[in-house]
Amino acid sequence: MSAPHERTAIGLDVGGTKTAALRVRSDGTVVARVQRPTPADDEDAICEGMVQVAREVLDASVAAIGISAAGMVEAGTGILRFAPNLAWREASLVERVRDPLGVPTLAENDNTAAVWGEVRIGAAQGYRHVLHVGVGTGIGGGIVLDGKLFRGAHGFAGEIGHVIVEPGGPLCGCGNHGCWEQVASGTAITRDGRAAVERHTHSLIAELAGGDPDAVTGELVTEAARRGDPTALGILMEVGYRLGEGIAGLVNVLDVEVVTVGGGASEAGELLMAPVRKAFTSALEAPEHRPEVPVLDAALGADASAVGAAILALDEHT
Repeated sequence: MSAPHERTAIGLDVGGTKTAALRVRSDGTVVARVQRPTPADDEDAICEGMVQVAREVLDASVAAIGISAAGMVEAGTGILRFAPNLAWREASLVERVRDPLGVPTLAENDNTAAVWGEVRIGAAQGYRHVLHVGVGTGIGGGIVLDGKLFRGAHGFAGEIGHVIVEPGGPLCGCGNHGCWEQVASGTAITRDGRAAVERHTHSLIAELAGGDPDAVTGELVTEAARRGDPTALGILMEVGYRLGEGIAGLVNVLDVEVVTVGGGASEAGELLMAPVRKAFTSALEAPEHRPEVPVLDAALGADASAVGAAILALDEHT
């Protein structure tokens, strides 16, 4: 339990598959957590779920709530204008949480929150120019330039997963075809794993899925890869290469000092990150003529968005 005089904040991380509530101290220590599935197709249910998990970790030490949401969160209003992988459209996130709980609340894009967590207490401490790449159901980005969060004109900066890299490719939740996140995220791993069950019926992926393509998840593909299944290893290598190439393009644009990679898909570890780093170096402009730009595992892991949102909330409301 937190000391009575020590103020904490709740970080709410609302993604395409899970909603997590973490009660966090100012130094980033997580002192309580709850996680539930996200009812991604029902906006009202998503908001009710946020309030429910927040209540479960709420105590007298909580001074503020920070919401991290996977979508286009408008700066200044906290309105989620659009979410490619959730049912939210023009959702007043701050009001939907602040009013029933009576606690000061802010809302931020999940990866903008995550990069702030990594800069303040994670892998990017000491750096002033940082790109964070969150790889989960989709791909999102958070950017710090000259030590400050870069949100863009409207708060929508960092929607890096929706650069079209494969015209006519898979349909994306944003409505376009062939977005980067469709070929280099957890969605791509799952889709390729399901296709592999049908094409490679004797693969370990097929065995673990019981022959049912719909039973395949990114975690299942990763498990098969850890056991040495060549089909699964090939999927992670291909996705890793596509991810690394895209990161190189962004570094060419932003000229950051460091890149952190987090999110659920990054839990595949070096099975994914080794090809990411190899492809990144190959695709980066003139790597031998510029300072090295390390591509680091996010230190806060899957907690980065919630912890970052909580720290932002404490910064603003205490």
